Formats: sequence, structure tokens, C-alpha cells
Amino acid sequence: MGLEIIDINKIAIKNKTFKRKKGALEVDVRKLKRIVDKMPKNSLLVGHLAPYVISRNKVELAVVLRRSPYELEKVYKKRKYPHEKMIENLGSEILGITYYDTIRNIGKEKTNQIDTTKKSVTNISKKIESLFRKGNAKGDKVDWLALVSKNRDLQRFFSY
Repeated sequence: MGLEIIDINKIAIKNKTFKRKKGALEVDVRKLKRIVDKMPKNSLLVGHLAPYVISRNKVELAVVLRRSPYELEKVYKKRKYPHEKMIENLGSEILGITYYDTIRNIGKEKTNQIDTTKKSVTNISKKIESLFRKGNAKGDKVDWLALVSKNRDLQRFFSY
């Protein structure tokens, strides 16, 4: 596709737009947005902060990568995430918070999601390219809440 890839998380760290809180980084999205607004137009922004720091009119297409909470749980345990942070992130994925926020901030017509569970980077890249080409390609339907409910695992992922 020939686009420059810009990792928003790296930009946040490089520009010190964060504070450490309970072992995690809390980003000042207003500060980060001012920095991102100055970035090159023909670029591919990556990172979960994208829907909060980029203006709708600067986005051609938004793709939210989704992953099974069961697979994510393994990743977070391997990374030794604190339990509270792990549950917060898993709950967010199950409820589709980033996908919802992307639709709200970027627009439904520009937003797609892809289930990356057990898919190779090559397959994911090809799917993203097909979405950019705008043919008949569509994003995936992802509903982790239905899966977790069906498996009777709500208490596993939500503290209530």
C-alpha cells in the first residue's frame, strides 16, 4: 500500500504524553491529539488510542483488530499483567469498547473490524488491504459477549 506506519503508542511515549498509574501508562489524549494532528496525511496509524486522537475528517478507513478474550487472557498472563488491568482489558474487548468508540468518533461507514484470533499476520494484512481496496470486502462480525455468555464465563471476565 506504500503508507508510512505510525505507532500511536510509540508517539505517546516518545513525546512523554503519559503518566504512570498502578503499573500502567495513562495517556493524555488531548496532548497526543495535538501531536497526531501534525502527522503526515498518507499514513497508517496503529494503536488502540487511534479513535481518541485522530479527527474523523482525516480518516479514510478505520480497522479495529479484535481477538478472542480466551486468547488474550493467555497473552496477558504471559506478560504478567496485574489482575485488575487484565480484567479491565478483557472486559473492554468482550464489550467491543474500542470498536464502539471508533464508530462513534470516526463513523460507522468508515469503520470495520477483523477477528484476528488464530490468524497469521499475512492473512490479517491481506484482509486489511482488501478493505482499503473497497471491493466487496467486508469486516468480520465479532460478538465476544455472546460467546462468553454461551460458555457461562461472565464471572470469569467481569467482577460483579
